[in-house]
Amino acid sequence: MKAVVAPGTPTGAIRVINTAGSATSGTNFAVLTSPVITTINPTLGGTGTAVVINGSGFSGTTTVNFNGVADPTFIVDSALKIRATAPVGATTGKITVTNPVATATSPTDFVISAPPTISSFTPIAGPVGGVVTITGTNFTGTNRVSFGYVDAMSFTVVSDSEIRATVANGTPTGAIRLTTPGGTATSATGFTILVAPTVSTLNPSSGRVGSSVTVTGSGFTGTTAVQFNGVAASSFVIDSATRIRAIVSPGATPGPVTVMNAAGTGTSLTSFQVIP
Repeated sequence: MKAVVAPGTPTGAIRVINTAGSATSGTNFAVLTSPVITTINPTLGGTGTAVVINGSGFSGTTTVNFNGVADPTFIVDSALKIRATAPVGATTGKITVTNPVATATSPTDFVISAPPTISSFTPIAGPVGGVVTITGTNFTGTNRVSFGYVDAMSFTVVSDSEIRATVANGTPTGAIRLTTPGGTATSATGFTILVAPTVSTLNPSSGRVGSSVTVTGSGFTGTTAVQFNGVAASSFVIDSATRIRAIVSPGATPGPVTVMNAAGTGTSLTSFQVIP
């Protein structure tokens, strides 16, 4: 026996009646309707991104496509909701849902985001609260920026190739990472956290113009200036984060020695005596 489903028929059991009696099916016959897609969430992501498709008429869905590329793993949660995953090979375009009645198309594109890359950042060292400019590719949609696994205090996506991020309290020296819907990028080199210098000793504690003075202390990484009582040293060499060698410059007078970097200034507790 063949029967044609009439308009307005609801989902339910099938009954067959003749003069001898009637029979009822043990299972319901599902009446399918044309699917409709109202929203997709998110609308941006990379391969493997989970996407929730909302709408109606999803019962009996046979295929879900991302711009023509099938997702073989989709799950129909209900007639109103489907969970799908952006498949390998998908490109930016519409999502479609098909059942035996018809095919529905999303009102907006699902945008495939390529994985980000970090090519450089500047400065390469700085203090907490400093702003770092990161350059690279595919930064659109960035949702996280971190320095040594500590999230940036704040960040601004200036363009698809530039981000400006502020270094947060407690940030250690380490690589910069940023995450987008397309993936995560890690810088090839680390960002160095600068701390304010301190000056503990001067050796010797006196000398003539042109002589070398060894300054010991801490936080000397990134030193930008060394001064003898306010007069810049003729030159200086940063041996380590705890030692600097500086040359007494003409015009220097007796007084404290200061060491400066982007994080602050350290001043010796004793004075350096300039010998005429």
